[in-house]
Amino acid sequence: MLSNQKVFTLGLQHVIAMYAGAIIVPIIVGAELNLTTAQIAYLIAADLFTCGIATILQVMRTKHFGSGLPVVLGCTFTAVGPIIAIASTSNLATAYGAIIISGIFVVLAAPLYGKMLKFFPTIVTGSVVTIIGLSLIPVAMNNAAGGLGNDGYGSVKNLLLALLTLVVILVINRFTTGFLRAISVLIGIVVGTITASALGMVHFTAVGEASWFQVAEPFYFGTPEISITAIVTMIIVAIVSMVESTGVYLAVGKAIDEKVENKQIVNGLRSEGVAITIGGIFNAFPYTAFSQNVGLISISRVKTRNVIFAAGGIMVVLGLLPKLAALTTIIPSAVLGGAMIVMFGSVAASGVSILSGVDLQKGSNLIIVACSIAVGLGSATVPEMFDQLPNFAKMILQNGIVSGSITAILLNILMSKRDTHNVELNKE
Repeated sequence: MLSNQKVFTLGLQHVIAMYAGAIIVPIIVGAELNLTTAQIAYLIAADLFTCGIATILQVMRTKHFGSGLPVVLGCTFTAVGPIIAIASTSNLATAYGAIIISGIFVVLAAPLYGKMLKFFPTIVTGSVVTIIGLSLIPVAMNNAAGGLGNDGYGSVKNLLLALLTLVVILVINRFTTGFLRAISVLIGIVVGTITASALGMVHFTAVGEASWFQVAEPFYFGTPEISITAIVTMIIVAIVSMVESTGVYLAVGKAIDEKVENKQIVNGLRSEGVAITIGGIFNAFPYTAFSQNVGLISISRVKTRNVIFAAGGIMVVLGLLPKLAALTTIIPSAVLGGAMIVMFGSVAASGVSILSGVDLQKGSNLIIVACSIAVGLGSATVPEMFDQLPNFAKMILQNGIVSGSITAILLNILMSKRDTHNVELNKE
């Protein structure tokens, strides 16, 4: 039984693991729409606040809501482009009106989506989980180099800092047990940040400028407005997120050695729908299951939901106390990158473990795995190849998890029918 202090520490580790991915969306959207510093600060605070609520909704388990899995929710990057496009052609109130309705759509569509889960056999789930891990590795490497576009990208100082963080995590996992091993990622990040501070790479400006207290306000950017085009766009984003979340649920199931039932996925998606609607009301963002935290579960070996409840509570508090939230931004990208290498690699390894139970010599299984992973990884690493396509197609194909999942599902259906046909011919 974990003490409250240990639960809090493990929860904080999860928050730090997903923090960069959570706040980058409001920063990008705010910058693209030329919002003021105060408005961007609101977006970050509101996002963290609703991230916490969304995570708590996901971890709880009721008759119709909550997967009961240790899943952390964060804002989906898939929504960035559409929100910017809608707000640029109309206003943010229109974007948030569409987000609210897309959340209601997810709640209503979840049971129908659940009936399609028969198209996720082991070969598909293994491919999807592998794709999730592999598609995140470039993110880890870019961070390890100092953050794409940042000064000093690829510098020796950044690379050594990432290596130090990685080595600390590996050493703790090799030579310790119990709670210390469980928080190895957090310790690695702390050691890396202290080292970076000694090298003059940590800056506290953002902490000094942040306010002490701020409450998320419903309809901060105005009363929601309705646009059919905007609604359809955000519903497409929501469908993409549903497929992505399904892959994360299955990956978490593998990490905790638990078979994920269809009902859990449906209930989890209903909670995501509620979370998306809440995000629209508080003028934050649509939410989806975060794959960043799956690897952390594998590394820490802590499967209890209390830790994720704690992570949700911490995010709610951070959303109310911007100065504390800003404190977590001082962690250098290289330090986060060093930790991400272990976490994201663990997700890919889980996918490979699932596929180890698939006979790749039988029928067309090898083709299904090969093509789905190639398409998924290719889409994630070279998304610009789809720049000439319509926006709705880009939203689907530039998401490696979704494009790879669709490829695996379609090939499994087609190849299974072909194998069945060949068996019938051989019998004749």
